[in-house]
Amino acid sequence: MRLHRLSAPLFDRRVPSHLAFFQLALDRLHELPRDPEPRLRDFFAPDVGVHIARAPGRLDVMGGIADYSGATVLQLPLDCATVAILQRHVAPRCDLATHRGGQWEFFSIDMDSLITGELHDPLALAAWFENRPADQWAAYVVGTIQRCLQHRDGDRPSAHPGMRMLIESNVPEGKGVSSSAALEMASMAVVAASYDVALTPEQLALDCQWVENHIVGAPCGIMDQMTSVCGRSDRLMRLKCQPGTIEGHIEIPAGFAFFGIDSGLRHAVTGADYGTVRTAAFMGYRMVADAADLRAEPDGAHVRVTDPRWNGYLANIAPSEFSDLYKMLLPVSMSGSEFLPRYGGITDEVTRVHPERRYPVRHATAHPVFEQHRVERFADLLGELGQAPNVVVEMGRLMHGSHESYSACGLGTEGTDRLVELVAEAGSPRGLFGAKITGAGSGGTVAVFGRDDAESVVREIAERYAVESGRAAQVFADSGPGAQETGVLYVDPVAWTVSTS
Repeated sequence: MRLHRLSAPLFDRRVPSHLAFFQLALDRLHELPRDPEPRLRDFFAPDVGVHIARAPGRLDVMGGIADYSGATVLQLPLDCATVAILQRHVAPRCDLATHRGGQWEFFSIDMDSLITGELHDPLALAAWFENRPADQWAAYVVGTIQRCLQHRDGDRPSAHPGMRMLIESNVPEGKGVSSSAALEMASMAVVAASYDVALTPEQLALDCQWVENHIVGAPCGIMDQMTSVCGRSDRLMRLKCQPGTIEGHIEIPAGFAFFGIDSGLRHAVTGADYGTVRTAAFMGYRMVADAADLRAEPDGAHVRVTDPRWNGYLANIAPSEFSDLYKMLLPVSMSGSEFLPRYGGITDEVTRVHPERRYPVRHATAHPVFEQHRVERFADLLGELGQAPNVVVEMGRLMHGSHESYSACGLGTEGTDRLVELVAEAGSPRGLFGAKITGAGSGGTVAVFGRDDAESVVREIAERYAVESGRAAQVFADSGPGAQETGVLYVDPVAWTVSTS
């Protein structure tokens, strides 16, 4: 990633246009000396430079939860982003500050403990944070710090002096636009730049996914992190999640746009959760592999399948083959206690089958098989929009099919269903062609496809929904660059001294 340098005084605001994406961080630096929070006024030393990284949220247009089953996904980076400002210190301590929910939160941890001491084992760090729910936000950051510095082979503990990192974000939490990936990516990118750790953008994404899976304990796929770092403004990133190959960045044809409407639901109180549906999909894969006579053997707490046919991914099974040979072999639902004695476990390394839980096996397994077909067809039609505008009708049907499949898995909600219904009511006469639930489901944001001049209609729908539901409905209408495009900004000590004097 590129390293930009800024030497002009921060208060004059004459930031080069290609660095304007860092304005959120630069404004914060400028205001620190006068902040009402006393701990912030001296958070950074005025004679030491700082690195700043920025990473955006994303709108899941198509693909969603099928990423963990190897599907192709279409993702749009948003203009809202998280910024991380880092300053190195000699003292071996990591001090964090973040602005969340209208207030500042602080966290500190000993660097020696994190890198070579009692918490150097990621499992120990994960267990440590598990017992500190109030500090869960810091797990995303501290995990990326530890993971990044582990790449510094041969360094002694003294080579890891401390740091102070300030984090601010306008990516809303719990809205289904991947605030967690933006936080991870900004944190790891700024640490890598400050500590001279050479990582490719793809490696950054994979490491951040690893942190979320193994330190935070959230079984996410790869699409959020890859979009946050490798996404391009106003283009749909086409990503094949096997495990993460970028197949291109598709330009959105002139006259068309994608929007997001937040349902105001952080998580549904009823229905299945993301982890249950993911586990159910891997249970289904294990059963399909058994029916296909693929060799399976124990692999610790999981199972390893030798799979030359589909390479371990449900998305590689053709819909016709699945429907003809395997779909009706799968139970609609199955308890873990029924599954484990016969199949031993699943191939997924970040979830496990709980004996007492029931899983929606058939629908969760079918979803990535058919979603792969929907995504590929949607991408093909997107390329035809300029020559055949009428394909929007089929594209809308594909989005609706994806939405219905989420609901069949148990990941739908009344709020997201209502938003999709309101978009359908407006329809093509008002410039809207389709909508679907996004990301992990069970609330969050709905993606909307329409004409680029239909933003006012989208906002009208959001306002109507807010009146009906009593929940605020934020609209996401603008795209922005990924972290790779913006790079990392270094503000030298001269500029920093002037701005804080």
